[in-house]
Amino acid sequence: MAEMNEYSALHNGALFFDRSDRARMRISGSKAAELVTGMVTNDVSGLTAGEGQYAAALTPKGKIVADLRIFAFADSLLIDTSAPASAGWKEMVRKYVNPRVAPYHDVSAEISDIGVFGRSSRAAVSKVTDVDEKDLAALPPYGHVSTSFGGSTATIARVPEMDLEGFEIFLPTDAAALLEARLKAAGISEGSLETWEIARVESGRPQWGADMDDSTLPQEANFDELGAISYTKGCYIGQETVARVHFRGHVNRFLRKLRFVTRPAPPKGAELVDEGGKVIGELRSVALSPRFGGVALGMVRREILPGTTLQARWSGGECSVQVEQNEKGATV
Repeated sequence: MAEMNEYSALHNGALFFDRSDRARMRISGSKAAELVTGMVTNDVSGLTAGEGQYAAALTPKGKIVADLRIFAFADSLLIDTSAPASAGWKEMVRKYVNPRVAPYHDVSAEISDIGVFGRSSRAAVSKVTDVDEKDLAALPPYGHVSTSFGGSTATIARVPEMDLEGFEIFLPTDAAALLEARLKAAGISEGSLETWEIARVESGRPQWGADMDDSTLPQEANFDELGAISYTKGCYIGQETVARVHFRGHVNRFLRKLRFVTRPAPPKGAELVDEGGKVIGELRSVALSPRFGGVALGMVRREILPGTTLQARWSGGECSVQVEQNEKGATV
């Protein structure tokens, strides 16, 4: 019942989520953008203060070490990633960034991250931070503005983490309690991890460690569609593989959205089998949506068309699942 109430609030109003489990790093100095551009799939050097982007850090063979959100400031970059991917990203930074050229610091303990998502999220963020709704509406994905809050500075970023509008507020950790109190006073409740997971899977948003890892190519996880790859920038780690896939070939599998109707839900790792009994993929993330029923993300062979019904099989059970279409009629 609690999840149903939260889900309703998310789709009809707004919820806030503590996103502080993500790892945040600040890389400073005039060479920061240049160095990070050489490490990730997107063109960080093209960002100006107040802009941001999504990107991936890769192994030399082009597999995903971490997916990153990069926010540009006048004198630094604030880069965050999920907790499971943080160790790999930190290792890459230590290996490729000279701290004398571009000082870097893990600021996860110093800066909290509170996300506000839902139909009324823009109005809620405007109310508790005094930033005009029009200024928030004008932000592009990963665009951000800074404002005074509780005697310190908060940065508000517009983030496409789910199909609903959302903003994440980065602020000093000692000011996070004040922000949460103001949100609750404005009628915005805190959402649970379970509700976040339902919304994430519904939106088809991949999670490192669940839907992708260092055995996954970025194109397999739909990073083209997520705007995370530049094919016009200079060299970066893993570029050769990514460029070869783009210009000369294709990947053999994609992360797809799936639907099912059975309860309990099939487990992560269940095999996906076609009508001839051939294994053509596996389930990754699975959730039970109050609106759609069973929803999942699965890695599926590229030749499987939208609308195709497959069987999910695991030790002790099986059920039918269907490959979804997005609004434009393409698989996602």
